[in-house]
Amino acid sequence: MKITISAIKADIGSIGGHLCPSKKLVEAVSEVVKKSSIILDHKIFHTGDDITILMSHDKGENYPEIHRLAWDAFQRGTEVAKEQGLYGAGQDLLKDSFSGNIKGSGPAVAEIEFEERPAEPFLLFMADKTNPGAYNLPFYLAFADPFHNSGLILVPKISQGYKFIIMDMDFKGEGDKVIELETPNDIYNIACLLRDTERFGISEVYSKSGHKCLSLSTTRLHNISGTYTGKDDPIALVRVQKDFPATGEILSPFSISHYVAGFMRGSHVGPLMPVRVNTPVSYFDGPPIVSGVALCVHNGKFTEEVDVFDHPYWDYIRDKASAKAEEIRKQGFFGSAMLGMNELEYTGITEKLEELDKRFIIKEK
Repeated sequence: MKITISAIKADIGSIGGHLCPSKKLVEAVSEVVKKSSIILDHKIFHTGDDITILMSHDKGENYPEIHRLAWDAFQRGTEVAKEQGLYGAGQDLLKDSFSGNIKGSGPAVAEIEFEERPAEPFLLFMADKTNPGAYNLPFYLAFADPFHNSGLILVPKISQGYKFIIMDMDFKGEGDKVIELETPNDIYNIACLLRDTERFGISEVYSKSGHKCLSLSTTRLHNISGTYTGKDDPIALVRVQKDFPATGEILSPFSISHYVAGFMRGSHVGPLMPVRVNTPVSYFDGPPIVSGVALCVHNGKFTEEVDVFDHPYWDYIRDKASAKAEEIRKQGFFGSAMLGMNELEYTGITEKLEELDKRFIIKEK
């Protein structure tokens, strides 16, 4: 059976600042989705202050009515957020009306269409207080590095490598500017691009047989709005097992808790902490967090989810991430603890520098 799984995520209001959505807001979103007759199944999650709608259907990717359903659900949630006086009500809804595709309107979108295998496991990752480039390292390692993906040396089909679709997220013209690179031949070219997490991001990954196994949202909110509206809070869908990496091979790189953009005001650097589903944001509006669920889908129906970071091992990783967060926060706003000038999400410091530049004088030698 050919189905599509769509994950659409947005920040439309939260309690106490940027911490988490209210129960009433989540219920309002869910009520709209569950009334729909065009989907086969759905689930609702939240990570930090972002709500994710996971849906299965047989309409294909970028189907307007599926995107409209998510838009309408987020609009209803925004109404509830305003009624409750929640912070940032409708923050990620950057357009006044739905125009046929929710991409480019603010919410993050990841979708994969495929012919169901007899067993169809997949993972959904949801990050908050960071940008799409936060996934560059873990998915590069999961699909290209045998230190994390032993299938690259143990499984013939996996050892053929994968095709990476990498997007230039700074491109502001019509459409998307992308490049297709394949492992193992292009592995260093892929690394060259993905190291710049602010500009380049993985959009999709395909097996050499042409099957899509990774879809990642690459929306940069400031490219849409022209001003700061919050970090991009990316999501990702990953098919696993058989010709794709195993679940554990996808999870392994997240144990690094690598440093990413985000934290307070979206303008600092912090470790990406793997957390349990529905975890709120805390320290310094962070640290940047990622949650994940594993499911199977059969005839378009989801099993119950497994919280992949709800395990004693990940408590140990969270402790390490907390220590890394404290260490870099001790550096405050100096050096690499804060993002470069072109990535700061607030303009106050650039305005100060423009004003101060007028006060500089040139002294003769």
